[in-house]
Formats: sequence, C-alpha cells, structure tokens
Amino acid sequence: MSSWQEYLRFVVTLTAVLDPFLAVPIFVSVTTGERSAAKQRLTNVVTLTVFLVLAGSALFGERLLRMMGASLPAFQVGGGLVLLLMALAMLSAQAGEIRQTRAEARELKSREYSGVVPLAVPLLAGPGAISTTIIAAQAGGILHGAVLTLCIAFVCALLWVVLRLAHAIAERMGTTGLNIATRLLGLLLAAIAIQTMAEGLRVLFPGLA
Repeated sequence: MSSWQEYLRFVVTLTAVLDPFLAVPIFVSVTTGERSAAKQRLTNVVTLTVFLVLAGSALFGERLLRMMGASLPAFQVGGGLVLLLMALAMLSAQAGEIRQTRAEARELKSREYSGVVPLAVPLLAGPGAISTTIIAAQAGGILHGAVLTLCIAFVCALLWVVLRLAHAIAERMGTTGLNIATRLLGLLLAAIAIQTMAEGLRVLFPGLA
C-alpha cells in the first residue's frame, strides 16, 4: 500500500466494516433515558477503544502473524471470508453472529455493559475490522504506519460524530433509512471481501492467475 488510492480504499473498507449506521439503533436502545453527559461519556469511551484496538492491530499485527507462522496471502483469504460473512449479514440489515453473538445482544438489553465490551469490541472493532487493518498494515515502514493510523483516526472521528448524533440520526432516517444505508455498505463490503480473497488466492495458487 503506497498510493493515496490504496489509503482511500482502506478508509472506505474500514468505514463499511465498522458500519456506524448499524450501531446507531443499538446505541440508541442502550442510552435511552440516559443523561446527555452519560451519552457523551459512552461515545468517547467507545470511540477511543475502537481507535486503540485498530491502531494496535496496525502496529503489532504483522508481528503477531509472524509469531503464528501465518502468511499474508492466507490471512487475506481468511480475512476476506470474515468480511464476506459480515457483508451477507449486512445485506439483511442484521449485525450477524460474527459481529455480535446472542449472548452479547442479551447483555446489551439487560444493560450489563461497558463502553469497551460489547459495544466497542466486538460489535465495532471486531474480527472484520482487525483483519482489515492487519492486511493493510503489511509491508510498510514507519511513514506507512503513521498514515494508516491517521486513516484510522479519521474513520473513528466519523464514528464519534455518528454516535454523538445517534438519536437525531435515528429520528431523521428511521429504521428503513438506517437499514438501506447498512445494505449499501454491505454490498460495497461484499465486493471488497471478494477482491481481498482473490488477491490472496492468486498468491497461494499461482495457477489461478
């Protein structure tokens, strides 16, 4: 990843993976009746946690892969599969089991939650977002890592704005509008997932090219 087009692709992909619009109704449901200060505090905690998890993945993801003995092409195929499963769930306007299990959903409904778990992790910064970041961080130097971190900060800033205005967005867009936005991001993510898998498969099986 060296050109601005690739960084733009990473920003678009990460935005689609995080899918702030899918998080809006969940955030609204768990903060209904809360004071403005509590909503603001939860927004800050969630956003900061997502940034730290993804920035850490960008900085240390490559070392983790080396320790595990996994190659980048293999991780691209696996990560692309995870993204594709997430995309299929998004096309149905659902969170999906990869993003949120039933137990985690029950935990949210019972309000036994914190900003870190399960809102930030794994609902937002889950396997899909982490694998996307690790793949993008490969074969890069210090400058590449710095730019990638800025991209993550930009996406997290968008997430912060959406969560900050979650109640207003939910009122304006309604359930149908939010579902349409999620489906559009899911369609985009499905295409990106297949492209990621194809890039990995071409390296693992040269004959496919």
